[in-house]
Amino acid sequence: MTNTETKSSDDTAIRIIDSIQDAEHSALEAVRKFLDDVNEVFPDLSEDSPRRKIIDSAFNMTQKLIGASNELAQRIVKVTEKALGDQSNRSTSTT
Repeated sequence: MTNTETKSSDDTAIRIIDSIQDAEHSALEAVRKFLDDVNEVFPDLSEDSPRRKIIDSAFNMTQKLIGASNELAQRIVKVTEKALGDQSNRSTSTT
């Protein structure tokens, strides 16, 4: 693999990771906004209040979304690395 190909694959991986981080940041901001809205509407009466259940559910949902996003990023990077490695192997075997 040439330096140009390596730099290109590194740039691609960085762009993928940056895009996924942006999506994660957007998801977290949406949850923060949602929690602000919940706090305005529901008073904090007790640990078993609807407010607490809604907030806990929102955090669980966010954790699952972020986890799925991270897993997707890892899979994309692995597939990209494999494809670039396979491409490099083909090009070196033909020269």
